[in-house]
Amino acid sequence: MRRLYEAADRIEAQRLIDFLHDHDIPAVMLGDYLSGGAGELPANIFPCIWLVEDVHWLLANALLQEFHEPSSQGETA
Repeated sequence: MRRLYEAADRIEAQRLIDFLHDHDIPAVMLGDYLSGGAGELPANIFPCIWLVEDVHWLLANALLQEFHEPSSQGETA
C-alpha cells in the first residue's frame, strides 16, 4: 500500500476514492474516524487515501490532478 493523498475532509476523500474506483484503481480511506479524538489527538487529523496496489501509483497521480481540475469538480457520477 502507498499513501496517495490527504483529504480536507471525509467527503472529499470519499469522492476521490469513488473517482479512483471508476478508473479501476483500488483505494481505501484511513484515518476517517480520527476526528472523533479531537482534543486528545493533534488538531491536524485528516483522512488519507491509500492505494491498495503500488502498481497504480503513476496513473493515480495523474487522476488526482484531473480530480482537482475545476472542470471535474462539478461532475456527478
